[in-house]
Amino acid sequence: MDELLGGHLRTLREAAATGRLPGRAELDDCRAAGALAAERGASVRALVETALAMAESVSPVPLPALRRTVSALMEGYENAQRSALRQEESARREFVDDLLQGRADRLAERAEHFGLRLAETYVVAVARPAGAARPAGIPGTPGTSGTSGTAGGAATAAGPGDGELAGEAEGTARRIEDALVARFGSHNVLVAVRDGTLVCVAPGSLTVANGEFTHHVRQAFAPGWRVGLGRAHRGPGGVVTSYREGANAIELGDRLGLRAPVLKAADLLVFPVLLRDRAAIEDLVTSVLSPLLEARGGPEPLLATLEAIFASQGNQTAAARRLGVSTRAVTYRLERIRRLTGFSPDDSTQRFTLETAVLGARLLDWPAHPLH
Repeated sequence: MDELLGGHLRTLREAAATGRLPGRAELDDCRAAGALAAERGASVRALVETALAMAESVSPVPLPALRRTVSALMEGYENAQRSALRQEESARREFVDDLLQGRADRLAERAEHFGLRLAETYVVAVARPAGAARPAGIPGTPGTSGTSGTAGGAATAAGPGDGELAGEAEGTARRIEDALVARFGSHNVLVAVRDGTLVCVAPGSLTVANGEFTHHVRQAFAPGWRVGLGRAHRGPGGVVTSYREGANAIELGDRLGLRAPVLKAADLLVFPVLLRDRAAIEDLVTSVLSPLLEARGGPEPLLATLEAIFASQGNQTAAARRLGVSTRAVTYRLERIRRLTGFSPDDSTQRFTLETAVLGARLLDWPAHPLH
């Protein structure tokens, strides 16, 4: 440290001898010394204590000059720290983008710098604030590109809730990450911002981390937030897959009108299966449900009734409570459905066909978007 502050000592001796305050060149030298101290990992306390100890060897101590040189040392130190933080954040954002898009340029080596061991199994949780644009779309659904090779593809358009993340996104992510690191250790979690969502990467063996992440999301976001949990997968490619599953779980929740704020990809596996054969699901929806288009008042009340019946395990009284109508109205609607479609939820085989068709209709946004 003493060799860094040689200019500081010479400036103080000259000020003591001449009474002249340090000029721009001397102060720039002090700023450079402070920056170099920060780059070498010295603490600001050690820097200031060394500068003050050197001043004690000067008699008389030129206090105005000492104040200026110490201030310049600290300014250089702080500027170097801010620059290092900006570089770290830039590297972090680049790493997160590369990780979640599967770009394998030295990923394992870079991951260790941020506390991840990519040979392990990881689960990715995706949190979206209320009203924000949907995260990466589901391959094969309306309004998406239909690709599935990368985690999320292009960034989604900004939605009304993106401002909630835009202003304090990094701060929110850092606060949540700090809380998780304090509990689980620095080599276990990574929290970052991506496409208007918060993303948490945690080891698959650390299942409580997902619950803790959700707890902090609940505190940070207004009601209406959603969290999608991918399944556990191994390696960098597994992180990409889990991220895509978490984002798709949120998308499925929106399309199906699911009320739960936390959606697990493992609980929704049937829906991607349905969508892999879009022609088949379109044919099912058209064949089974298109007669409902002839119903007075349109098909929506009848579709809602079927959804309520399925959610209530066939209990018409419970379904009526869900819908806010009388049990008699539910009975009438079910009879109307049977007459129009030839299918009844009271028959076990027909119930499965009807439920699958209704789920397919919600996934395809039918009848709002007619099928071809």
